Amino acid sequence: MADLRGRNFATVVYPESAPDHWIEILSDFHIPAFISPLHDQDVNPTGEAKKPHYHVMIMYEGKKSIQQVGEVFAAIGGVGCEQISTIRGYARYLCHLDNPEKAQYNPDDVRQLAGADYNNIIGLPTDKYKCLREMQEFIKSQDVEYYSDLADYALEFRQDWYRILCDSGTYFIREYIKSRSLKNKREALSRYHETMEELAEEKREDAINKSIDKFIEQKDTEQYL
Repeated sequence: MADLRGRNFATVVYPESAPDHWIEILSDFHIPAFISPLHDQDVNPTGEAKKPHYHVMIMYEGKKSIQQVGEVFAAIGGVGCEQISTIRGYARYLCHLDNPEKAQYNPDDVRQLAGADYNNIIGLPTDKYKCLREMQEFIKSQDVEYYSDLADYALEFRQDWYRILCDSGTYFIREYIKSRSLKNKREALSRYHETMEELAEEKREDAINKSIDKFIEQKDTEQYL
């Protein structure tokens, strides 16, 4: 007989039919879990707005039956009990990260319970390179000269950048800023030398012209003597 038990499950919670403190109730079970941001911008295929709801996924260390999990979901007013085949895929669905045609929600608004780490689970190599590319473009467009300025900006406005900088992206970004700064200084120095040479050339030409004018003036004077 097939084993219908699993480790990872999901349900949907509608605020109007859930207990007032359903998040605290779920937290008291001490099961690692993610709660999506409130999905209040979703629409049906016909274009009608869906009822605002939360997606909730819980992750056990050992296998549990549908009945066991159903007791937890019933306590928080969850509708349905879906066994999850891939944690990363469903975790990313909480914010529609792989569904650009759907309403997008901020990953920073996902609630994490009992030690569950949302960013660690949803992370993809492509996300890292996307953030690095965005930071590189930001450094160029804003003429960032100091790593600390970028780090402070990321801390306040771009948590996805900040995580990349803290985990593995610091060396690349710091070297890029350093190299770009050195290049800019060398180009500025080269422009300075070119300007000075142009000024020197102008002075030489001016001196020559003055000498010619003086010579002509002297010749003109001698003709009248």
